[in-house]
Amino acid sequence: MSTTNFENLYQSEDAKTRFAHVTSEFEALFKYPATRFFSAPGRTEICGNHTDHNRGRVVAAAVNLDVFAAVKPQTDGVITIKSEGFPIDTVDTRNLDVHESEKNTSASLIRGVCMGLKNRGYKVGGFTAYTQSNVLKGSGLSSSAAFEVLLVTILSHLYNDGKVSDIEAAQIAQYAENVYFGKPSGLMDQMASSVGGVVGIDFEDLEKPVVKALSLDLGKYGCSVCIVDTKGNHAHMTPEYAAVPAEMKAVAAMLDKEVLRELTIDDVINNLPKLREILGDRAVLRALHFFDENKRVDELVKAIEDGDFEKYLSVIKASGDSSYKYLQNVYASSVPTEQGVSLGLYMSEKLLAGKGATRVHGGGFAGTIQAYVPDEMLESYRVGMEKVFGEGSVYALKIRPVGGTEVIVSCE
Repeated sequence: MSTTNFENLYQSEDAKTRFAHVTSEFEALFKYPATRFFSAPGRTEICGNHTDHNRGRVVAAAVNLDVFAAVKPQTDGVITIKSEGFPIDTVDTRNLDVHESEKNTSASLIRGVCMGLKNRGYKVGGFTAYTQSNVLKGSGLSSSAAFEVLLVTILSHLYNDGKVSDIEAAQIAQYAENVYFGKPSGLMDQMASSVGGVVGIDFEDLEKPVVKALSLDLGKYGCSVCIVDTKGNHAHMTPEYAAVPAEMKAVAAMLDKEVLRELTIDDVINNLPKLREILGDRAVLRALHFFDENKRVDELVKAIEDGDFEKYLSVIKASGDSSYKYLQNVYASSVPTEQGVSLGLYMSEKLLAGKGATRVHGGGFAGTIQAYVPDEMLESYRVGMEKVFGEGSVYALKIRPVGGTEVIVSCE
């Protein structure tokens, strides 16, 4: 895993103020100074909505919002982390069994990352840390994946000479989230956070996913990518998320396969009567979305490589349309009165008046949308959306070139 100079990673006075705040909070809490610094970014999914968990293809990017940590190694084998705004978590690395009482907590992620590293033959050890995140929680930018990758990055550099690869880091992070935290996520979030930049990823072989670096400069096309927080409530949404991979895999199982990637769209279409009767229409529609979305990822990669931005936007629109109609992750069927994402998509289309593109962002069901906004419309778009969802709900993002990294500070 990489090391990056502070000045290269952060180029604003706000970043220096943030660094001073985190280091001072660390020292105030632990009564000694931090000696090492680490960062892991949030991510934005570009295409491949809900395909990774069935070994599909995705395009994603690391963004310029991250979790930053001030750290000091300890010899007692205990990890103590204070995440700003949350209680302190303490985990003894000599006890790495799954704790059912820790499910859905950050302590479970710490324990799970440690076990994931040990399972692969890496060392773990103690440290104290103070972390501060500007990755919007529940935003679809994957604050949990950023935290998981941060943990792997810290332990890789403190105890393994930084030898954990970016791909291994993502796999370890996913293991922690699936087995210890209890959320059945795919691998895309963690991979985008660990690798950095814009990447096309093929998860056909989960042990050896194919990662392709892509060059995308939205500024060249006079466009910004925005995330709009529709202020949806993610509480109790895990069953909604879990149903998507479960239903897709149920379709595969009906056809004697583990995941949809082992089938073709014709396999599903040729067995529609049986699948509909036993699994229902939603599972079938979600499976059909998977196959079409995989094709869209290939189309998007080609559009990026060809510099065809109009094609790029048309693929984004098609992806969003399929997520809405067939994947059905724009609002939760269990809470039909809460449809902030749907409203956000409607208002975006109204404000953009046929320009740019807009789609549900990330896992869906509540939270955020992604919008490609022409630079000349950025301010009017921001004003219009914030009238509906509140001040500060629109975030213009930049792509971050590096993933999880140790941050080298020359002048503290």
